[in-house]
Amino acid sequence: MAGTALVRAIGLEWDGWVLFYALLASFLIQIGTNLVNDAVDFKKGADTEKRIGPQRITQAGILSANQVMALGSLCFLLAVLCGIPLVLKGGWVIVAIGVASVLMGYSYTAGPFPLAYLGLGDLFVILFFGLLAVMGIVFLNIGRWLQEAFVLGLQIGLHATVLIAINNLRDRSGDALVNKKTLAVRFGVKFSRYEIASLCFLPFVLNIYWWTEGYKIPAILSMFALPLAIKISKNVFRTEPGPAYNKFLGQAAGLHLLFGLLLAIGFAL
Repeated sequence: MAGTALVRAIGLEWDGWVLFYALLASFLIQIGTNLVNDAVDFKKGADTEKRIGPQRITQAGILSANQVMALGSLCFLLAVLCGIPLVLKGGWVIVAIGVASVLMGYSYTAGPFPLAYLGLGDLFVILFFGLLAVMGIVFLNIGRWLQEAFVLGLQIGLHATVLIAINNLRDRSGDALVNKKTLAVRFGVKFSRYEIASLCFLPFVLNIYWWTEGYKIPAILSMFALPLAIKISKNVFRTEPGPAYNKFLGQAAGLHLLFGLLLAIGFAL
């Protein structure tokens, strides 16, 4: 949404069908990644009856790990199908982005080099849920790469990563037991708290770019999400990792959504 609004703000034509298929593909990759993560974490012992996060369908016994993995694979297949119209419009570069997105979604917790278990999950989210997603949608609309799309993608990606950072800090103790070396496990609670605060506030700092480039409405409008960023940071610093972080996870999702929508509205205006 934000990337498409940026195209409009620049004064170029945007394609509604590109937005539609890109949204479908991104939803399906997101869901597929979560399902594979659900199944693999259960198999590796990261999700047990002691899990303090929201209930997962494999852990709860609603479906078997193999059934959940099959559902995840189906989502990836449907995402590929949704990507066909995008490939026809954008060419081989979109094939590369699409294939990489599906493979990295699967490799987040599965495969021989699971990103989440190596501490690379945060970087994965910034790259795929931010930079490639936003820059890709802009490229599909106008056929070239823009500096503006990179900055916007970085903003979106940083806020998306707040969710995984909170999730990993909450699960730090359990992850350490199964050798899931997230950044929280590798560097500790203090590091993770400062990481979360940095991820919350950096997108607002990057608004300086929009202001200097003449996009003052999105720069100002998105600042209305700042109180939520402050609240999340305070909550994380004042609360020891535990079940309370499930609420903070919801707040982080709200920040990601609100900031992105306010930017999009600002660009559209």
